[in-house]
Amino acid sequence: MLATQPVGLASAQSVAQANPMPPAPKPDPNAVVTEPEEAIENLLDRAPEPLFSDTLVPYAPSTRSLSGSGSATEQGALYLMSKLTRDSEPLNDGLIWRIYSETTNDEGRLELVATAQGGDAEFRLDPGAYLIHTAYGHATATNRIVMGRDVKSKMVILNAGGIKLDAALSDDVALAEGPITFDIYGMEFNERGERNLIASDVHSGKIIRLNSDTYHVVSRYGAVNAVVRADIQVIPGKLTEATIYHKAADITLKLVNAPGGEAIANTSWSVLSPGGDMVVEANGAFPDFVLAAGEYEVIARNNGETFRSNFSVASGENREVEVVTASSKSQLSN
Repeated sequence: MLATQPVGLASAQSVAQANPMPPAPKPDPNAVVTEPEEAIENLLDRAPEPLFSDTLVPYAPSTRSLSGSGSATEQGALYLMSKLTRDSEPLNDGLIWRIYSETTNDEGRLELVATAQGGDAEFRLDPGAYLIHTAYGHATATNRIVMGRDVKSKMVILNAGGIKLDAALSDDVALAEGPITFDIYGMEFNERGERNLIASDVHSGKIIRLNSDTYHVVSRYGAVNAVVRADIQVIPGKLTEATIYHKAADITLKLVNAPGGEAIANTSWSVLSPGGDMVVEANGAFPDFVLAAGEYEVIARNNGETFRSNFSVASGENREVEVVTASSKSQLSN
């Protein structure tokens, strides 16, 4: 079940800089977005750039004097703002800006020259070509700009939205409180034949910001075989809410001498599928795990003896499964 609603946004706040250069003008959030004469080039349409450097250099306003090399009078000013879509309000928090020099270092990596966090940001940059990396959660955009000694203002359109995932056994039984996690993958496969992982161990109700696209979501209830997959579309400027339905139950195993008896300690367990494939192994008097609905065979080993039994799992019916030693029809010696 999917539902969408607009992502709430607020106007960005400017970052004041104590700098001799006059403040850079903000882009008008309400202005009609047209292609400027020197538009920021979207690198998603270009061949991949060299890998970015992993080293982060915090940005701070320049406090250098006006004289000498690299002074503020020899730098340009770049003012940046970002929107989810062309028609949405500017983002005022949650953004991470990274400015890279287009020239690679001796290791063949791009040099990170400045960073900023929050909403809009202003940078003082030496003349040259730069790559602007904008991140809003897992939504990113990379653009190129050439700076001189003038003042430039740019609006970055992320073309992004959000997704909020939940799980349930039925419309009346939610799984917000339980061992539920989600992994979010891209739709394309890499050279190893695997989907690229974008976000892992996402919990119910958490909003994940993503670029507009379709994503492959894997929902896990417990750590065994209760797994459900779905392809979910993220719409620009919208929050997509998706509920994934599981058919599973929480099962506790007990080895007892008689029905309703006390569990026998120091027992090792194997749970098999109807075809004999191993599903899960455990040790102890009360192993507990979530299993997908279906038929299973359980093998209990204790004190050199082996006991077998079959049981069924019905969705939403959490219960104990007893393996009774006295009535076991199949009792094998190891």
